[in-house]
Amino acid sequence: MSAPASEPALSALVVVHNEAGQLADCLEALAFADELVVVLDKCTDGSKAIAEKFGARLLEGAWEIEGHRRNAGLDACRGAWILEVDADERANEALGQEIRSVIAGLDEGYFLLPFDNYIGDRLVRHGWGASWGVSAAPRLSAKGAKRWGEQRIHPALTLNGPRRWLRTPIRHNVDRDISDMLRRLDRYSSARAADLRASGDIGGLAGNIRRIFSRFFKCYLSRKGYREGAYGFLIALMAGLYPILSHLKARLEHDPNKDLEGD
Repeated sequence: MSAPASEPALSALVVVHNEAGQLADCLEALAFADELVVVLDKCTDGSKAIAEKFGARLLEGAWEIEGHRRNAGLDACRGAWILEVDADERANEALGQEIRSVIAGLDEGYFLLPFDNYIGDRLVRHGWGASWGVSAAPRLSAKGAKRWGEQRIHPALTLNGPRRWLRTPIRHNVDRDISDMLRRLDRYSSARAADLRASGDIGGLAGNIRRIFSRFFKCYLSRKGYREGAYGFLIALMAGLYPILSHLKARLEHDPNKDLEGD
């Protein structure tokens, strides 16, 4: 690490919940950063020991809202620039070199980071979107230029300063296989259902049925998912099912938080 720990130019932030199976590979790939910060959210596995092995600064807690724990991580970083990476993402030396080059002399704004999205060993370039994966995201930001919203899943972002692009992609191991994809759909739709219940507006059945088709065709046709064969069809299908499943869970499933009302 090139800068003194007391004056880091670049912090790498990783927010995890029980990611012992892949955290070491993620942190090892971030050796180009001056500071590693790991947020441990309700971790009960070996994630803490792994983070300590890499000399990361730790922030432990329990956060219900994704945006809250990510903001806590941003606040804990001391670097002038912050690179946010998830445990299933892998940086490389070329990305580290590019980041070092582009932030030199800059003190504001943010950079969009392109993703190479993998399902298993297959690189899938087309079809991502509609709350089901992205091809790029604002992951490198100057300190104070980025804040996450209040949502449990896919929180909104507030970004300040000039927008720029990085050219080197980061590898994103999205899903191991189809079963992993289905488990992710279940997790995402449950979190979205909780957000819908909290908002007091879960939407209507008819509108969400229409979204099955509009989101499917947007991913499969507009975003060229058809070029990925069956993988593109699966991505479009998951994107189409996500809103209707979220709505039905918000509408039909029991909300455990209601048991606490009036206590």
